[in-house]
Amino acid sequence: MKLVNVIIVFVFITFPLKNTYAQGDFAILKKNVNVRAEGLSQKLNKTKDTLILKSDRIIQKVYAVNMNYEREVDIDVRDTSIKIPLTNLSKGKHVFVAVQSPLRLVFTVKIIGDKDTLVALDSKLALKTNN
Repeated sequence: MKLVNVIIVFVFITFPLKNTYAQGDFAILKKNVNVRAEGLSQKLNKTKDTLILKSDRIIQKVYAVNMNYEREVDIDVRDTSIKIPLTNLSKGKHVFVAVQSPLRLVFTVKIIGDKDTLVALDSKLALKTNN
């Protein structure tokens, strides 16, 4: 009987904590692993709020289409590297296309959450909110 009580107490204590975490990912990158795309380095920065593209060839253009078929990113690059901030994108899946003539390299970025910001209520007090 004591074992059942311990299990019940453990469940009630840990159940509310299942969704809490210290710092979650802002975005998840699903890279293009095709052999033709190996010249394009696709990664996120440490805070996962900026997409970093580097290539040995010139990237002419980068654009992204969201789940509503709207272009939220449309940049003429004409360089071998670019950093694209992801904080202005809507939540959900975004299909990115990097144009390197004649190739179109496709990969996805999923925006999971909003960045946490601090809102000052008082000079000694601050409240953490999501924007």
